[in-house]
Amino acid sequence: MRAGISNTDSVINMYETKKPLDETYLREWIGNQESIEETIAAEPLHRMRATLDMEPKMIEIGETVPPLWHWAYFLTPVRAAELGRDGHPALGSFMPPVPLPRRMWAGGQFEFTESLRVGDRARKQSTVRDVKFKEGRTGKLCFVEVEHCIYVGDELRIREIHNIVYRDKPQPGADKVLPARAPDNAEWSREVVPNPTLLFRYSALTFNGHRIHYDLDFCRQEEGYPGLVFHGPLSATLLAQLAIDNNPGKSLKAYEFRALSPLFDNAPFSLNGRMEAGKALMWASNADGNLAMKSTVTFAD
Repeated sequence: MRAGISNTDSVINMYETKKPLDETYLREWIGNQESIEETIAAEPLHRMRATLDMEPKMIEIGETVPPLWHWAYFLTPVRAAELGRDGHPALGSFMPPVPLPRRMWAGGQFEFTESLRVGDRARKQSTVRDVKFKEGRTGKLCFVEVEHCIYVGDELRIREIHNIVYRDKPQPGADKVLPARAPDNAEWSREVVPNPTLLFRYSALTFNGHRIHYDLDFCRQEEGYPGLVFHGPLSATLLAQLAIDNNPGKSLKAYEFRALSPLFDNAPFSLNGRMEAGKALMWASNADGNLAMKSTVTFAD
């Protein structure tokens, strides 16, 4: 485990002198930790409801935070000078300095022991759990696994495993990998018509500076995308909400999602789900009917 590092730029410059994708070096970040405390306030819930175009409501002390809305809390106020070229916090301090330019939230797993509530004094403890490399169809990949545990006092409320994948830039003329076709047996469906305002507001609400969500020139010229990228966490949140809306009175015990292909702001997409063996199987499909994300909701007994 590496000790905390304060001068991020010097870490990145030091790493650039090393052999690219030095797995042994990057695995030194395993065990790295950071912690942040916050009182759960009502205002982020008001803003999230507005962002998701939900009716306003009074939010009192003791109101529960809906599943995955905790992403509007525990935000690290990283200085502008400490951001990378893509708008994310520069790597090399808490996160390992992976020398691959494209990053994506590949998926996550969640255990919900108890809801967060407005008024709680909560603490999020984050730990780098793993760093590993694979060779994919589009080149080298680096996967970083981070565990986030949210406590109120000594009580664990939420445990989250955050899976991040880093990739190289797309190569000119490289074959495109087409996503699989989405299932056609949904019991519930909802169409989403994305727009830049929605993406900007969600980025602001979660203090997410990643330029792929609001800088169209960066998306096209640097990342090779056709439009602004719809946030993976927002897709996961909307899928969870669709499951909850169609199972009134039930609460989530566990949730997992996997991002399979990006969604963009230039076309509508659909959220879908059905019940199978007591679980809600959820998926998002793009305008061509291809699979963008899949998730599974496990309800509490």
